[in-house]
Amino acid sequence: MEDESNELASRPLPRLEEMDTKYFWQETRNKRLSYQICENCSKVVFHPRAHCPGCLEGRLSWQASSGRGEIYSFSIVRQSYHPFFRGLIPYVVAWIDIDEGFRVLSNVICSDISLADVKIGSRVELEWEEHEQLCIPLFRLI
Repeated sequence: MEDESNELASRPLPRLEEMDTKYFWQETRNKRLSYQICENCSKVVFHPRAHCPGCLEGRLSWQASSGRGEIYSFSIVRQSYHPFFRGLIPYVVAWIDIDEGFRVLSNVICSDISLADVKIGSRVELEWEEHEQLCIPLFRLI
């Protein structure tokens, strides 16, 4: 018999008051995957932060990603101790190389495909998991 707490468990969500990432999470409510570009050296910056990791300049502008990319690396999780994730096993955690030039860690949704279809280099597109105050960026094979 499945543990009833799995049905009631919710996804752990980020802290919305963190200054460097606050704008990023606000933009997810509008289903925009945002990243930064340094206005001094043009470096693509992700995860959000106050200064460019390349030139240390603080002039960063926000851009919206197309939400497309490819799997750089992945792992299939077959055991989880968190009640929310336990209800999803097996699931895929992947590093995704986004077309705009940054890498993000996320899940690849596999509800309608075989786990054997997930491969390094597979093309993916953004899909949103909606919550009250934000949306979580997830990916699906295309």
